[in-house]
Amino acid sequence: MKREVIVVTAAYGQKQVAAMGGQQALLPIIAAAGADGVELRRELFSEQQLTALPALAQAIRDARLVAFYSVPEALFMEDGSLNPRLDQHFAEAEQLNAQLLKYSLGHYQPAFECDELRKKLAGKKVHLVVENDQTDCGKLSALDRFFHACGESRTCNGMTFDMGNWLWVGDRPLEAARHLSNYVSYIHVKAAVPHGDGWRAVALDEADNLWRETLALLPSDVPRAIEFPLEGPDLVAVTRHYVDLLREEKL
Repeated sequence: MKREVIVVTAAYGQKQVAAMGGQQALLPIIAAAGADGVELRRELFSEQQLTALPALAQAIRDARLVAFYSVPEALFMEDGSLNPRLDQHFAEAEQLNAQLLKYSLGHYQPAFECDELRKKLAGKKVHLVVENDQTDCGKLSALDRFFHACGESRTCNGMTFDMGNWLWVGDRPLEAARHLSNYVSYIHVKAAVPHGDGWRAVALDEADNLWRETLALLPSDVPRAIEFPLEGPDLVAVTRHYVDLLREEKL
C-alpha cells in the first residue's frame, strides 16, 4: 500500500508563501511532486483568503490532493475549558473539505470530563487531532496525561506526532514515540539541529538519523507530513525528493 505523504505549506517559508500570493499557489508544486495532500495553515491566510475557502477547496480537488487544516491555537484554554472557537474552525475545515483539523493541546486539566469533548465532536466529518507543540503544554508528560485519560476512549481522533518539537521542550523523541505511538494518527516529520539557545529545523539530508529512528517506532500506516524547510531553485524537484523519501517502504 502506498504511503500517504502530505506537504505542509509552511515548509516553504512564510516569505515564500506570501511572495507567491498565498497557499493556493503552492498546489501545482505539491501536486507535481507526487504528494497526496496539503496541510494548510490558518496563520498563512489573509482575512480575505479566509472568506474564499470553498474556492480553495475546489482548487485542491482539481489538483487531486486531500486537505488537512492546521489552526495555531490550543484545544484547551488557560482555565481548562475548551477553545470557544472550535465550532468556527470546524466550519472552516468543512469549507476546505479537510479530512482533519489540528490543534495543539493547551492547558488540559485531569479534572476535565472527556465526555464533553466527545459530545462536541459527535457527527463531525472532520477528524480532530492534537499535536505536541513547542510550549510547556506540549511536553511528553502533558500529552501522556491527556491521551491516557481521553485517548483510550477515542474522544478525539488521535495525535499529530511532531518528532522535532520534542527537542524544543527538552524531551526525547524516541521516548515520546514509545509512550504515545498507540495514539498517533498523523506524523510531522521534522529534523532539527542546535541553534543558539534552542533548535533550528533543517532538511532531512542535513540531519542525523534521529528522524529515521523515531519514524521506525511510529505507525507505518498513517500520513507522513513534510514539515522541514523546502528550499532551492526547483521547488518541485526538492519536494519530490522528500515525498519519495518518506514514501519508501523501508522507513
